[in-house]
Amino acid sequence: MHYKIFGKTGLRVSELCLGTMTFGEDWGWGADKDGSRQMLHHFLDAGGNFIDTANFYTQGNSERILGELTAGIRNELVIATKYSLMTNPKDINTGGNQRKNMTLALEASLKRLNTDYVDVFWVHIWDKRTPIEETLYGLKQLVDAGKALHIGISDAPAWVIAKANTLAEHRYMPRFQAMQMEYSLVERNIEREHLPLAAEDGMSLLAWSPLGGGLLTGKYTNGHADDKRLKEGHSRFSERNLAITEKLVALAAALGQSPSVLALSWLRGKHNVIPIVGARKPEQLLDNLKCLEFDLPAAAMQELDELSKIPYGFPMDFINSKGVQEMIYGKFDIR
Repeated sequence: MHYKIFGKTGLRVSELCLGTMTFGEDWGWGADKDGSRQMLHHFLDAGGNFIDTANFYTQGNSERILGELTAGIRNELVIATKYSLMTNPKDINTGGNQRKNMTLALEASLKRLNTDYVDVFWVHIWDKRTPIEETLYGLKQLVDAGKALHIGISDAPAWVIAKANTLAEHRYMPRFQAMQMEYSLVERNIEREHLPLAAEDGMSLLAWSPLGGGLLTGKYTNGHADDKRLKEGHSRFSERNLAITEKLVALAAALGQSPSVLALSWLRGKHNVIPIVGARKPEQLLDNLKCLEFDLPAAAMQELDELSKIPYGFPMDFINSKGVQEMIYGKFDIR
């Protein structure tokens, strides 16, 4: 396991983050406490220290199980949780990013996690009805109180994140040190705006669903066309994404690795990107962790980049065109 600096904080985190959305059986498909314990120990044995959960996951049971399993080693870990999603459909203020939900959600999360602070407190999703200034002021109070050391934001437009960090800088408030976005070989849309923003602003980027909802494991190819999600036309299971997966499976076989290892290794090769690995079964997590022992050859990296590339659209395709670049810089060689 290698380690990375989280945003601009100096905090050292493992290059993989353990996602615990599968801790708990409340949603009908997760792991029980024993399976969760095995997965946590596999991750720790591999050198991992960065763990991600949320108050919404398995009705709070994910946090509760994690709190029990990390008793005695909590301070050795970097634990992150989230708030935003409604936890009580009968109470309108248990959803959204306003201060009331934020404060009550974190207090409840700390009790379930059996700790008095979290290392990272994430805004789980952008709430367009709550001004970002209000969210930042509330987060500042929690950071000042020592209940959250750092803050991050998930599933938000790039312009919202840029605005928030600019406001934070000029109003002496904590800034978002990281963003959490869906990113994989079959979902590269964040390369248009979010990845450049993260690089420019010194933010870490945590990639959720790095295996494309299971598609990039290869389990939906070779005779699995009758899968329910394929029949329902789930957007992840488009002809394009299935074609990418089939070529990934073939390349993995040629390199003697599983498709999951290749997909995760491709993300590990991206600057300051931290894949969130999660699994329903311990053996699945063990396979994912094999990516730590495999560096994707440059030729394979380039092949996967080309295979899954997306058009950036206007204005970037226009700005980067040869004619426009020559109009800006002439024919001088500027590096």
